[in-house]
Amino acid sequence: MAIVVPREKGFADADAIRAGLAHRLARYKQPRAVLFVEALPKNAMGKVQKALLREEHRDLLAG
Repeated sequence: MAIVVPREKGFADADAIRAGLAHRLARYKQPRAVLFVEALPKNAMGKVQKALLREEHRDLLAG
């Protein structure tokens, strides 16, 4: 799964994201699903809190 914060407001084209990654990543590394969010949770150092992302979207990751 890829969790994406779009640069342009209102952009939500998962097929375009997958097409852009198709020639850069091996097939098994390409995301099966793309989720668009407003912002990623970050800590005080500005790093993305991946554990918090997994917790927030646990129901989507399980399926």
